[in-house]
Amino acid sequence: MSQVTRRQMMLASAAFSAAFALGPRTARADLRKLKFGVGLKAMGPAVISTLIGEGLGYNAEEGFSIAPAALGTNANVQIAIDRGDVDIGIGVPSFGLPLLAKGEWQGSLNYYEYTYPYKWDVAVAPDSKVRAYADLKGLRIGVSDFGSTEYPVTRNILKNMGIDPDADVKWIAVGNGVQSGVALQRGAIDALAYYDTGFGQIEGANIAFRILPRPANLPMIGGQFLTARKPFLAENRALAVGLGRSVAKASTFLLASPEAGAKVFLKLYPETAPRGSSAAEAVKAVLMASARRIQLFKPPYAGAKMGQINGDEFVQEARMFDYKIGDLSGYFTNDLIDDINTFDAAKIAADARAYAG
Repeated sequence: MSQVTRRQMMLASAAFSAAFALGPRTARADLRKLKFGVGLKAMGPAVISTLIGEGLGYNAEEGFSIAPAALGTNANVQIAIDRGDVDIGIGVPSFGLPLLAKGEWQGSLNYYEYTYPYKWDVAVAPDSKVRAYADLKGLRIGVSDFGSTEYPVTRNILKNMGIDPDADVKWIAVGNGVQSGVALQRGAIDALAYYDTGFGQIEGANIAFRILPRPANLPMIGGQFLTARKPFLAENRALAVGLGRSVAKASTFLLASPEAGAKVFLKLYPETAPRGSSAAEAVKAVLMASARRIQLFKPPYAGAKMGQINGDEFVQEARMFDYKIGDLSGYFTNDLIDDINTFDAAKIAADARAYAG
């Protein structure tokens, strides 16, 4: 497929090998190992709902132990899925829809939406005179990098408001996480376009900022999905359902008690705690990074079940970026959702509120 270059393929292979070099951290010999790919450079709270099912015993109840791999980029994850290097990975439409429009989608299916829209915002310094998106005309807007989703999304939001994203503003790549907050704090940029967990990292570093009110009628785009090849889903339906159910339970647990979920995460990944931090400080750091993301685990659509996919999100994103896509039936499915949701959500929430760590 021409959209994915030979260099991307080589980088993905290297990332996959490095990610699994040490093996799964919590795998049990009597459970099937499920290889799971995420588009991060290191495991972090951004994917907390996909990970803590291991520590809560949800994965074991489904007969597997997860072997997560941080593959660096969303492109690497999709390549690993297509090649069968991972069983299931986190899929994102910003990478998948362009391939689908070109007829180059390899036939994987998004089958569970684990993070719902909308996750981007624009922030300014607390004392900035900027009060609304309309005030951004003529200013310098920072993004983590030009390959991140906040860049094309914010460009389109401004365009829809009548602001020319090329002529009326200046875009500056300022780096990820705290680095982007420092750029705003020091005045290197006038505003920062970023996403939920990124702002959480900046908050965790005690860098003050003010998020601008969102414009009306924002597009419901930017969901993230559990994605697998069609043959894998056909041959391993129970396993795919099991991971989806584990994520749904973990999401329910986190919504009921984010603090309890943070404690479980830190038991699995103690190295993610800030160096020299106390247990309470470590929990606070995870909460700061994940609080906004946790609110996106529940479907924003009336009557929707946990993980249910609304195909209109793909239609809106395709329209926003002018992707010509006629048929989405080969891109996602809700066929597993009913089976995934066969658990006692009230009990999971009660367990979370009673969790003592």
